[in-house]
Parts: sequence; structure tokens; C-alpha cells
Amino acid sequence: MAKQTSQAIRIHQYGGPEILKLEAVQHAQPQAGEVLVRVLAAGMNPVDWKITEGHVRDFMPIQFPYIPGRDIAGIVEEVGPGVTKFQKGQAVFGQTTQGGYAEYTVSPVAKLALKPETLSFEEAATIPVGATTAWQGLFEHADLQAGQTILVQGAAGGVGLFVVQFARWKGAHVIATTSTANVDFVRSLGAEKVIDYKTTSVEQVVHDVDFVFDTVGEATLGSSVQVVKQGGTLVTIAGQPSEQKVRERNLKVASFMAQVSTELLQTFARLIDEGQVKVAIEKTFPLSDAGEASTHSKSGHGRGRVVLNVAK
Repeated sequence: MAKQTSQAIRIHQYGGPEILKLEAVQHAQPQAGEVLVRVLAAGMNPVDWKITEGHVRDFMPIQFPYIPGRDIAGIVEEVGPGVTKFQKGQAVFGQTTQGGYAEYTVSPVAKLALKPETLSFEEAATIPVGATTAWQGLFEHADLQAGQTILVQGAAGGVGLFVVQFARWKGAHVIATTSTANVDFVRSLGAEKVIDYKTTSVEQVVHDVDFVFDTVGEATLGSSVQVVKQGGTLVTIAGQPSEQKVRERNLKVASFMAQVSTELLQTFARLIDEGQVKVAIEKTFPLSDAGEASTHSKSGHGRGRVVLNVAK
């Protein structure tokens, strides 16, 4: 049985990184269909700070006190009634509904899978939301096919790096945008053409692609709409393009929230262990420095995901 009191980052009101405080909490006990996870690492997604700062309160309201975070990797500490999929001591990764910036959290078994054997806990914590967003955007909300050409806006980020790799795995031709520092990294992911947006205007060198996956938002949506072909597809996870431009170009637009599942996590683990997909950590911080980590995450332009090392 795990100890009943543990450390977690909590907030008691909406606000900036300064409100993220390390506190002693009573952690929940797993119910039917749940497990208690001893968290060793937590991935920090942009939606985390958008939630804590209140930017999405209209459609993602929270109750205070609130523990942020969704992506986790750790060890099963306890299983709920009737749970047979997991056993105490197994290394897992996935998504929690109870807050991931914590030493212990409860997760539904339907949102967990065994950790990829070839990855550390910190690396595994970068996967769930980012990889799921990429996969569902490419293959469920759109229908990317082998031989098509896709432009990935923001290809070095926590979602973009998976979009590039999944698209190449599918057999698509990948063009990608990133900053100067990440050009070689994005090329190593499989992008056939990498555009440094700091020196080159995308609209000048890209035309009539079948598909655009925009992970950036306001700064790139205009160019995303411009470079996709008439009747093409735009997936956006950070804002909405001009409705008029979309109608003029007869575009299919998909915007959605990722739905993490055991089945998808198992697929990602297999591709990673087979060496077909790799992950990237932008920077790690101890749990107590969650505020500093959030500030770093907000700065953007990184490579991969910011991770909280909860074990330290």
C-alpha cells in the first residue's frame, strides 16, 4: 500500500507560473477500472499552462485546488477492484485524469500501456498526448495516404516531431518548417525538405501540397491555408483559419482534442521499440521547479517536450 500523503503541484486560482506550488496532498485510491501510479516523470504539454492560466476555462473548466498535467510514466503501485490488465510493479506510461504533476496519481487502465522497453521514464512521458494528436490528426480526422505530400508546421515540437515520423512511416512525402537550430534534427526525423522559417517564407517555396498539419497556430495559419491545394486538407491544433479563405479554397479542416487509448499507446511503443520512431526531450526539471518548467514550455521553439522528473 502506498503512503497516503505525497507531494504534488497544485494551484488554487488561475494565474501564471508563480501559482504552481509544491504541496502535501492526500492521493486518491484507485476505483474499478483504475490503477494508482507512482509517477517518475510527467510530460508538460502546452495545454497544461493554458488550463492553469485560464485561457481555455470556457470549455475546459477546472475545480480548485487543481493538480495540472496529463502525460505520465511510472510504476503501478496499486490496482483497483477487478483490474487484471496491470499488476503492481509494472512500468507504464499514458494519461491520468487526476493530475500528473504529482508523486502519485490515479489513471484509467484504458489510458495506460506498458512502457516502451527501449525508453527511460522521462522519454516515455513525452509520448501520450503528442503522439496521439499526431496519429489521430493524420489517420483518423484526416486520411493521409502514401505518396501524398504533407507540410508540417512546427516540426520540432512535441506534436510535430511525431507528425513527421508517422507521415514518413505511412509513405508520404514530408516538407517541414522549424527554426534554424532544429533544421538538422527535423531532417533526421525523415523530412525530405526542411524550411527554416526564420530565413525563408513558406509561401515562396511550398505550393499545392495535399495536406498541412499546423501545430503552431496564429503565426502560421495564414501560410498553411495558402500553400495547401484546392480541396486539400488542413489539420490545426492551435487556432482556426479564416473561414472565408477555407471556403475559397474548398479545404477540409480538422480541429480536435486527442483521445489517448491503450491501443494507440501500444502501437507507439511497438514502433519505438522497433526503432521506427524516436522521441525527444527539450529539457527536464525537478517537480519542485514546475513553475520554471512552465515558463520554459511557454517560450516555445523547443525540440520535443519539457519533462518534470518527479523521482528527483
